[in-house]
Amino acid sequence: MKKVLVTIVLTAVIIFISVLVAAPIVNDNMAKKTADELADLPLPDNTECIESIYKAGKLIGNGNGMQYIGAVLIKSELSLEELKEYYKGYAENEWNCIVENQINTDVIIMKEHTGLTFKTDIEGDNYYIVYSWGDNNTVFHELDIRGH
Repeated sequence: MKKVLVTIVLTAVIIFISVLVAAPIVNDNMAKKTADELADLPLPDNTECIESIYKAGKLIGNGNGMQYIGAVLIKSELSLEELKEYYKGYAENEWNCIVENQINTDVIIMKEHTGLTFKTDIEGDNYYIVYSWGDNNTVFHELDIRGH
């Protein structure tokens, strides 16, 4: 009987640890998928994709909950308004394909919590960030400690 109890407890511990290890991996993959979807969009004329980044965790605001962001850094001869109009055609909702000027390597929208930065040196006023917030409705959304 003692052997059965030890086996049950050990199995439960292994499952619990596996879920704790799997949750960050699954959530990071969701954030990466969000960035990959942006990078796969066709670029407007006179625009080049420089870099893509992503992050999963508690990124903005208060309270608990996982958030996912994917972003691409683009360099364009188009204006901010022209880029916003272009990417509006690809946005499924107000949280997709948001375009803003990018003046340095820091992603400013996330300054409240852990930072996200581009590796590319930004020189000039023709760099823009295009970002989207991802979603993941699996159990891993709740089990990742980074969301609490």
